[in-house]
Amino acid sequence: MTTLRQLRFLVALDETLSFSRAAEACHVTQSTLSTGLKQLEASLGSQVAERTKQCVLMTPLGQDLAERARAILTQVQDFEDRAKCEHAAGTTTIRLGAIPTIGPFLMPRAMPKLKRVLPDTKLYLREELTDRLVNGLMDGRLDLILIALPHPLPRQIETQVLFSDGYALATPADHPLGNRDTVGADDLRDRRLLLLERGHCLQRHALSSFSGINLDEDQSFSATSLATLVAMVEEDLGITLLPNLAVDAGISKGHALHLGHVEGAHPREVILAWRRSSPNVEIYNKIGDSLKAARAELAKQSGHGVPQKT
Repeated sequence: MTTLRQLRFLVALDETLSFSRAAEACHVTQSTLSTGLKQLEASLGSQVAERTKQCVLMTPLGQDLAERARAILTQVQDFEDRAKCEHAAGTTTIRLGAIPTIGPFLMPRAMPKLKRVLPDTKLYLREELTDRLVNGLMDGRLDLILIALPHPLPRQIETQVLFSDGYALATPADHPLGNRDTVGADDLRDRRLLLLERGHCLQRHALSSFSGINLDEDQSFSATSLATLVAMVEEDLGITLLPNLAVDAGISKGHALHLGHVEGAHPREVILAWRRSSPNVEIYNKIGDSLKAARAELAKQSGHGVPQKT
């Protein structure tokens, strides 16, 4: 008989394509995971993965079963969460994941509000890239995620839009655009932008921020964080687009660069997302309200929309 443990092993292998990393994700030894998957294959009478010394490849059946296993594990997680919520005698635990271009700038401001509004809720924070957050939500590893759209989402996910997040153009002080309070699409045409490395949704959002114009990426360098981009611009190595959230949170303070308002760009939509089957929607809505309030405070404090020189 197939067990939930075997399903977790299967999902982990499908996500990592590595027995060692899958075992680490499941907190078991590699031999335990390998034995569990062999037992699963024996009970199914079919192979779920091809094993070589160099790599692991999921079979078409293995990929399909892994997707079905995610749905099963999600329902089991929600089944357990519903019981915990109904018990209501202790603390509710929420595992919240956030992308690196939102979490560090919004969560510190929001945490005091969340503690006041949800004193009996214990919040665990995890920072990861969007694809991994969505996978974590679907397989039950996370309860709630803080991400930005556009990004494809499974139909099992419910969302709450928190706010729109536009951009500021960061340039060295002596750059030709360094004396412009407002810039538009024509100003950025044929200019190369320093951006985050691939995998960060902000990289894709920035490149597609204007309709009808394909912005160019400076592929000689890609950063792992917005702080690195700011430092590179300050050293006169290029220009970049920074989300207004990060600007309002003070990412450019102490750096010699110019920030110009970007006019006409499509903003990214910052959202909370959770599984439709989750029993904690009331808590998620309260978290969303606190995040909205925190964003409004940051905007008011910084005078958002007014170009800044730092």
